[in-house]
Parts: sequence; structure tokens; C-alpha cells
Amino acid sequence: MSRILPHPLLSLALTGTWLLLNAPPTPGNVLLALAVGLAVPAVMRALEPRPVRLRAPSAIARLLGVFLYDMVRSNIDVARVILNPRPGERRTGFITVPLELREPAGLTVLAVILTATPGTLWVQYDSDTGCLLLHVLDFTEDSDWKARIKDRYERPLMEIFAKVPA
Repeated sequence: MSRILPHPLLSLALTGTWLLLNAPPTPGNVLLALAVGLAVPAVMRALEPRPVRLRAPSAIARLLGVFLYDMVRSNIDVARVILNPRPGERRTGFITVPLELREPAGLTVLAVILTATPGTLWVQYDSDTGCLLLHVLDFTEDSDWKARIKDRYERPLMEIFAKVPA
């Protein structure tokens, strides 16, 4: 049964949504809704990530605290940049950060952290070289973004998503 309906709730939701968006239901719409409701979850099976084991609960708590602090601080900094523009004083920029982190789940969390923090945006990650391209709203040459990202985010993520030797 799980081969036909790998995600039954998703199938039901898709079928119901399709029928609601294409009201009143006609025989063709019902067949198309059923086709979408069965096909999309089957395709989603290929996208299911492998299970991830989290380690170091204390590192998770520290990372969450650092992230929340940085989020508040960045909101204040970005508000200052927007509300008090000084032409020529502020400039945006791109930086390349070489990452040691290779765990897909860890990279995903890092992408969420960097993109959710105002003033920074994850632009591109090169899996061959492990380099991250990051856009920074208030870029200055003396600010060490590479060290900040590696120390504040990458190290705890490597501890949290560390692989256990087999």
C-alpha cells in the first residue's frame, strides 16, 4: 500500500486542493485531481532525505542562542542602514567563504541561518570546492565575515552533524 500511497495525507490534500481550485468538480477534474494526488507524492519519494542523527544537544542550544542574538542585532543594524542612509558610507559586497562542512543537513541549516539573518544572503554553494558565496548588505573590508561564519555557525554545525565512524 505504501508504494501506491507513500504519503497518503499529501495525496488527500493535493486531490482536495485541486478539486477546490477547479470547482465545480467535473469528471475530468476529478480524474486529474486523482492523478496529481497520486503522482506528486510518488515523485516526492525520490526527494526524501536520508535520516539525520543530531548530536551535541549543548551545541544545538548554543547555536540557537547565537542565532537569536545575531538575528536581533542584525535587525537593528539593518534598520539603522535603512533609516539613516549615508551616501557613499555603506556598500554591499560579496564574499567567498571556504567551508569544511559537507553534511547536506548542516549546509541546509547554515543556509537558513545566513539567509534568515537580515543583511546576509546565501547566494551560491560550490560542492566541488566547498566555497560559499555570500552577499552582505553592509560590507566593510575590515569586518572579518569569514571568521565570523566559521566560528559562530560552521563549527557548532560540524559538532551537531558530526558523522560517527562506522
